[in-house]
Amino acid sequence: MSYTAAAALGVVLALGLDLFVLRTRLVLGRVFWITYAIVLIGQLAVNGVLTGRGVVRYNPDAILGLRVVYAPVEDLAFGFALVLTTLALWRFTEPLSRPRSSRLPRPPRSPRSRSPRS
Repeated sequence: MSYTAAAALGVVLALGLDLFVLRTRLVLGRVFWITYAIVLIGQLAVNGVLTGRGVVRYNPDAILGLRVVYAPVEDLAFGFALVLTTLALWRFTEPLSRPRSSRLPRPPRSPRSRSPRS
């Protein structure tokens, strides 16, 4: 499997996990994209240094050849998949990790939210 195919598979699996398996739907919210933009800045900086100085090299036959700050676009796809998977799992398991005393009770239903009886 090429690096490109593996990166694409990683993105598809991460999106499937977020949207359909865990149903956290992080990619549908603004907060995720702001968070990802912050992470992306760091990823581009580190990736740019490592690939720009030749510390990490890629087989040109295994990548598309498109680069962003010296790094192949496949690295950005893998980074996206890793960040999304981590945050989706974190969000999904968050209620399980909190002690009962710190869980907020559900607000009472207001009379307006009930459907009127005929």
